Amino acid sequence: MTASISAFDGSALSAAAGNQFDFSKPLEGWESISGQWTIQGVPGASRNGMALVQGATDNEYNVIVAPGGPYRDVRVSVRFRPISGREDASGGIVFRFSEGRYYLVRANALEDNFRLYYFDRGRRMLSTTSIKTPALGQWHQLQIMVQGDRIQGWLNEQALIDERDARFASGRIGLWTKADSITAFDELTVVPMGN
Repeated sequence: MTASISAFDGSALSAAAGNQFDFSKPLEGWESISGQWTIQGVPGASRNGMALVQGATDNEYNVIVAPGGPYRDVRVSVRFRPISGREDASGGIVFRFSEGRYYLVRANALEDNFRLYYFDRGRRMLSTTSIKTPALGQWHQLQIMVQGDRIQGWLNEQALIDERDARFASGRIGLWTKADSITAFDELTVVPMGN
C-alpha cells in the first residue's frame, strides 16, 4: 500500500453513471464459469431481501461474469456476506476477465489478509495486506478502482491495496469465491471511467 491511496467514496460511485445490478431479478446475460450461482433470500440484502449466492462447495474456484464490458478503466463496488465455509469463506471482485484470465481482489472471513491476484493458467498473488478478519455472517464492502496499470482496492472503505500491473489491459467484471465458501453478493455497481 502506498501513501497516495485515498478513501473510496462509495456515495460518488453509487451516484455516478454506471450499472447497478438488481439481484431481485433473474440473472439475464450473466455467464457462470464455475459454481452454483442463484438468487436467494438473504437477511440484510438491499432489494427485497434478495442476493446472488454462490453455493457450490467442491470447486477450486467459483466465478460468474456480469453482462457488459469489456472495461479498461473502471470502478466497481459490491457488498458480500460470507455465510459459511470450513476451508474458505471468501468473496471477491473479478476484473479484466477475458478467456479465463483475470485479476481478483478478495477478502476471506477465515484469514487476516486482503489480497490481489492474477489468474492465467494458475493463481499468482500480486499483493497482500494484513487486516482484521471480516466477520462471518456479516455484510462487508469490497471496492476496486483500475486506471491503466494502477489497481486500488478497499475493504469496508479502508484503503488496502495500491499496485501496478499491466498484464491484462481490459475485460469483463465478475464475482468470485473459493472452495467450500458459501457467499452472498449484493449491490454490485460497475462504473466505466472513460472507456
